[in-house]
Amino acid sequence: MSSGADNPHIGVILIGDELLSGKRQDKHMPAVIEMLQERGLELAWARMVGDDAALLERTLVETMETDDIVFSFGGIGATPDDRTRQCAARAAHRELEINPEGREILEDKFGDEAYPNRIHMVEWPAGAAVIPNPVNRVPGFSLGDHHFVPGFPSMAWPMVAWVLDTHYAYLHDAERNVEYLVEVFDTPESALIDLMQRVMDAHPLVRIACLPAADGQRKIEFGVRGRPAPAAEAFDALVSALNESSIPTGACTSR
Repeated sequence: MSSGADNPHIGVILIGDELLSGKRQDKHMPAVIEMLQERGLELAWARMVGDDAALLERTLVETMETDDIVFSFGGIGATPDDRTRQCAARAAHRELEINPEGREILEDKFGDEAYPNRIHMVEWPAGAAVIPNPVNRVPGFSLGDHHFVPGFPSMAWPMVAWVLDTHYAYLHDAERNVEYLVEVFDTPESALIDLMQRVMDAHPLVRIACLPAADGQRKIEFGVRGRPAPAAEAFDALVSALNESSIPTGACTSR
């Protein structure tokens, strides 16, 4: 997926010291990858950031300068260690304000107990919009193409799916990417550079990568990824080029 307003990159920001310390393992990125694949989309990048407010703000400043669609997980609660709402406001140069729709949701759910603390969960950057939460109704929020959801998978994942289907249905593609693989044996990477470059130049709509074996074998896995038709064409060209150069290969596979 190329970058641009009509075909943007999609990224995720994973927030929390517990992820970087190893106390918890991230589960969001595999779930997002699967949700995107179901819609013919792909994840372009991921960043993992601790609870350091300055670092999170700097990260959001950088991502907000792009046309990327960004999903941010965690840090939107009301406790003092939840800083995502404040960092998003500073990064976007907006004031924090109690969102009227969010306030209505919390007052309906909690009544008087929405105050004085729970109400801060809908204190968002000015102009933010509600992301519905089907589990406990406490919403997340969107600010442009940045979408902020809780760290709890049971809540976050249906909220991400809602955003994808509500705001980005025009990007969905029923034709999912495919990947073709072939193994090359007893050949150094240096001997494959020119061949690989020729195939890449002739087939710019796909991604071609080589991955040397990590187990000590003299083996390289070539992968061609893209939409079915251009990927198949590029893969045929790659295999033909390998055969013409008498480079030993294994069985071809796809996934």
